[in-house]
Amino acid sequence: MASALDAHFCTPDEAMAQIRDGQTVATVAMTLVSASESNLKALERRFLETGHPRDLTLIHSCGQSDRERGIQHLAHEGMVRRIVGAHWGLQPRWMELIASNKVEAYCLPQGQMAQLYREAASGLPGKVSQVGLDTFIDPRVEGGKMNERTRACEDLVEVVELDGREFLFYRALPIDWLLIRGTAADGQGNLTTTDEAMKLEVLPAVLACKRWGGKVVAQVRERVETGTLDPKDVTVPGVFIDSVVVCPDPETDHRMTSSFYFDPSFCGQARVPEEAIEPAPMNERKLIARRGVCELYPGAVVNLGTGIPNDMVGRVAAEEGLSDDVMITVESGIYGGVQLGGVDFGIGQNLTAMVAHHEQFDYYDGAGVDVTFMGLGELDGQGNVNSTKMGDRCAGAGGFIDITQNAKKVVFLGTFTAKGGRYRFEDGRLVIEREGEVRKMVPQVGQLSFNGPAARRAGQEVLVVTERAVFRLVPEGVELIEIAPGIDLQTQVLDLMGFTPIVSPDLKVMDPALFTVDGPAGIALGPRPEGR
Repeated sequence: MASALDAHFCTPDEAMAQIRDGQTVATVAMTLVSASESNLKALERRFLETGHPRDLTLIHSCGQSDRERGIQHLAHEGMVRRIVGAHWGLQPRWMELIASNKVEAYCLPQGQMAQLYREAASGLPGKVSQVGLDTFIDPRVEGGKMNERTRACEDLVEVVELDGREFLFYRALPIDWLLIRGTAADGQGNLTTTDEAMKLEVLPAVLACKRWGGKVVAQVRERVETGTLDPKDVTVPGVFIDSVVVCPDPETDHRMTSSFYFDPSFCGQARVPEEAIEPAPMNERKLIARRGVCELYPGAVVNLGTGIPNDMVGRVAAEEGLSDDVMITVESGIYGGVQLGGVDFGIGQNLTAMVAHHEQFDYYDGAGVDVTFMGLGELDGQGNVNSTKMGDRCAGAGGFIDITQNAKKVVFLGTFTAKGGRYRFEDGRLVIEREGEVRKMVPQVGQLSFNGPAARRAGQEVLVVTERAVFRLVPEGVELIEIAPGIDLQTQVLDLMGFTPIVSPDLKVMDPALFTVDGPAGIALGPRPEGR
């Protein structure tokens, strides 16, 4: 017998046919994890066939693609008028549209966006935070506007003063349509996320959409009988979901992540033997991660950003037998284990805990992580770092600004130069076979992702680790404290820099053991800092 609480089940085409020109669509996912692929493909198909819907506003807190799928489906000129997101590093078509001024583009910190759903859901007009001050998010700098077309548009962030202190106010963003994904839904639409590799910010986004009178469309892998779901497993009650789409082709369009359809070890339903996790091959990225791991101490809670940090630091710590003495976290909400990287960023095996995305940023924005490892794009003589926009290529901030502004210790990991560098290791030293074409040590960074002077005033400990040189921020600027064995200080470091660093009078040579090709390097954790 039909019930007033029965959910509306429909096809992807039927669900996406309801979206109108000029409306605002929000999506919840990270990389391809929990991407509503069936619905995104249907929306793209409708636009390509009819030219509608067009002039949409697209909102997303995380990067949501694997370079091909996810919100790449919406990257067509005219389909989206405005995009408000945090990261486009795995979305080349979006970066091209932004760079060519084909879309209005705002970049906001990922954690602030995830938490903004919660603020909007509770009826507040927006969110107040110090995250983003004195960076390109600050409206006195760029206001998060990522191209010339957006410069004349209104600010989404403003500076406010409370109790004599400056904050940024992030305005709540009304939502007409929200696309989410879950594992199963029963006949009433009650939705689980049991087999998803992340918890994300699904429920706050749903409640924010409802606050604005919007519609929620959920993609699921399967439909189950009403009453068969454990209530504790229900992430979104069915009363908040307007349409449910059962994925027609789960192996293609409901993948756990880009690289595979389903593996229970990535959602906590199984564990893999530690010996099954192979050590990373020796290269410059592993070397940089090894030197970064030297900055850890027993009991440290660690965050890993994209690139070398997430791809290498956890694997190096495991190979060196240090995993049980530090707690590695990723912004997606995972704790412990060994992390995947690249197009599968944000998931891991043998986890000890998984929390929701917005809750993870409560910790990062509040107490602040003990040590964060982040990627390095550019560094200037003031200690400013750009890791968000290289030329007109807008990767975006992701969680970079939330995490680096509040971490007790920030360690940037990256090669000294970019594009085409080639290296080898012999007899405990570094040999540069070919120099990279792009210099990363510049007179002035192209975008202010991390404010060096502000970090120094706040008393943050900041290091920059490359394959040939290690720098730290000091009150006077950037100090060179180590060089790799086999490297010439003048010709292979100083002559390739766009600024003159302070050369430490106690300049050290990096430990030759870090350049070990076969087996562990014998890294030991350092002493725990006083007061931590």
